Amino acid sequence: MKVRKAVIPVAGLGTRFLPASKAIPKEMLTIVDRPTIQYIVEEVVASGIDQIILVTSEGKSAIENHFDYNFELDTVLREKHKLDLCEEVCNISNLIDIVSVRQKKPLGLGHAIWSTRNVVGNEPFLILLGDDLVQSDTPCCQQMLNLYDQVGESVIAIQHVPRDETHHYGVVEGTAVRDRVYRVDRLIEKPAPGTTDSDMAIIGRYLLQPEIFDLLEKTSPGHGGEIQLTDALLALAKKRPMYAYEFEGTRYDAGDKLGYLKAIIAFALRHRTLAGPFRDHLKEVCSAL
Repeated sequence: MKVRKAVIPVAGLGTRFLPASKAIPKEMLTIVDRPTIQYIVEEVVASGIDQIILVTSEGKSAIENHFDYNFELDTVLREKHKLDLCEEVCNISNLIDIVSVRQKKPLGLGHAIWSTRNVVGNEPFLILLGDDLVQSDTPCCQQMLNLYDQVGESVIAIQHVPRDETHHYGVVEGTAVRDRVYRVDRLIEKPAPGTTDSDMAIIGRYLLQPEIFDLLEKTSPGHGGEIQLTDALLALAKKRPMYAYEFEGTRYDAGDKLGYLKAIIAFALRHRTLAGPFRDHLKEVCSAL
């Protein structure tokens, strides 16, 4: 079955980015000239997905507004003959069909995904976390879709991380099937030091079978008192095959202050007009250190 829908949870409080995220959703913080969430949406669009479901909460209306048509702004830009900018802004509202679902209680990522069950329906779907930006020649989602076309089962994106950092992630233990592809044997959410030998960390990209919704409904609160998606993934992996995919590209944790700064530099160096001048500036700064 073709994957047509993608879920993007954006209901979190963004506490890692306080005070900047006190009044502005962290997903709306800009990377060069567009908000973080727009890069995520553009990856989905470039991968051929038809619909996005945003999981929102109170105070997140700026995200929905960003992807809506703004008649007043459109009129002002046209009157000032800023037609290129007008076209770019209008294109944002035409990127893809977007619907929103409210997560009424902050009960974790698993609960956020479960909240979309009636919109997703009985079909496979993608999940993209708003903190994770992936810079790659082929969109990360498209890479996962390509693997799904071959295996017909759930796929989760992973990267190798230093072993002393695995406790920050959900971790996969698995058996290598071929280059970059592993059959999932076990998943552990933020494992305590010494409880796993694996360095394969789950990053914010998932392609899941719809059975995950029934499993999430039965999942008890886990790490942090929240309903963990990783716990439901483990239950799903016991029912049917699941694969971990080491994607090609570089991932930036834009929800972390240092990761956010790294993302700004990386995307600025690939910007169509700013890359050259920005590279020259970096050389000047580095030579002065």
